[in-house]
Amino acid sequence: VQLVESGGGSVQAGGSLRLSCEASGYTVGRNCMIWWRQGPGKKREGVALVDSYSDPRYADSVKGRFIISKDNAKNTLYLQMNSLKPEDTAMYYCAAARRWYCSDTPYEAEYDYWGQGTQVTVS
Repeated sequence: VQLVESGGGSVQAGGSLRLSCEASGYTVGRNCMIWWRQGPGKKREGVALVDSYSDPRYADSVKGRFIISKDNAKNTLYLQMNSLKPEDTAMYYCAAARRWYCSDTPYEAEYDYWGQGTQVTVS
């Protein structure tokens, strides 16, 4: 299984970015997937997750600004990030579980596969 993130970069506050996580050896549409982030000096935070029914859930810090989605045909997970703030600066990781449902409170150990991360910097 391989997860490859892309789409990170530097953006001014108020701007937008779209992150992508392309999966191989794993079916995005059938399983729970999540975007994590870790900012400088901060704990890793579950930002947005989606189960096999495409039911999204968001951290309060990004609710109303970020949208998680899947393209089953492309086997890719996305994170559309709007109205970005400096506090959104972090390394963003996608991760995948080997089950269809997502826990309400995500924890890292329940995700079996991880991407290498993509940096998002908001100034």
